[in-house]
Amino acid sequence: MGRVRQTYIKRLAKDLVEADPDRFSEDFEENKQELKDMDEFESKRIRNRTAGYIVRVVQNKDKQPTAPA
Repeated sequence: MGRVRQTYIKRLAKDLVEADPDRFSEDFEENKQELKDMDEFESKRIRNRTAGYIVRVVQNKDKQPTAPA
């Protein structure tokens, strides 16, 4: 079993991906660098956890079926 992420990390990651979906990818290192450039995080640990969860959000976004119009 994996670790449970805090709600604020999940919310932050989802908000960042919704705000700019083209900025983030499925690569942890790229996401970490993007977050580092944003200067929004005072803690390296929170930045890394958020970057890791962004990977999960982007992967799940790609797998979700689109609703018929």
